[in-house]
Amino acid sequence: MYSLNVPPPSEVTALAQSLARDLPMARARARGEHTLVAKRLRVDDRTDFHPAAARVRDALAGTPTFEVKTDGIGYFSEDPVGPSPVVYLAIESPELYRLHRRLCEIIDPVENFEGDDYTPHVTIARGGDIDAAERLVERGVDPVTWTVTELQFWDAKRSLAAGTVSLPA
Repeated sequence: MYSLNVPPPSEVTALAQSLARDLPMARARARGEHTLVAKRLRVDDRTDFHPAAARVRDALAGTPTFEVKTDGIGYFSEDPVGPSPVVYLAIESPELYRLHRRLCEIIDPVENFEGDDYTPHVTIARGGDIDAAERLVERGVDPVTWTVTELQFWDAKRSLAAGTVSLPA
C-alpha cells in the first residue's frame, strides 16, 4: 500500500520513541518508521502507483506550506488491520484536514480510516496493555508545532519513501 505522508520532524519521532518506553508490552515504531498519513493511495504495486502519484501531484499544484501540531496523546482501542490498542500522538492541522478532503475527491477514501473517519496521527506503539495506554493518554505532552515543507510518497511494503513533493507545490 502506498500513501502520501507528512514526514514528522526528529523532535516528534524522538517524543514518540520516548513515550513508547511507557508501553513495555506494545510494539513501538522503530526509528524511521514514524509517519503521518495525509492520504492512502489505494494501490499496491509500482504499476498502479505512478498514475496515482501523477494525479496526486496535479492535485497538489499550488499547495502552500502549512503548520501541523501535536495535540496530545490518544489511542484506538480496536484496529481492524493490526494489533490493538494503537497509541498515537494526536495531530491538529486545519490545512492537513483540507488537503486530505481534496485528495479524497480524486482517490476514494479507505473505509473506516479516511474521509469523515480520518484521524491524523503519528503512531507511538501497537498492542500491549490498554490500561497502560489509558495512563499515557491521561499524562499528556507538550505540543510540538512544525511547518510542512515536503510531502512524501510512502511505500509501506518496503518501508521507504517512493518520492517527494516540495511545498509550495
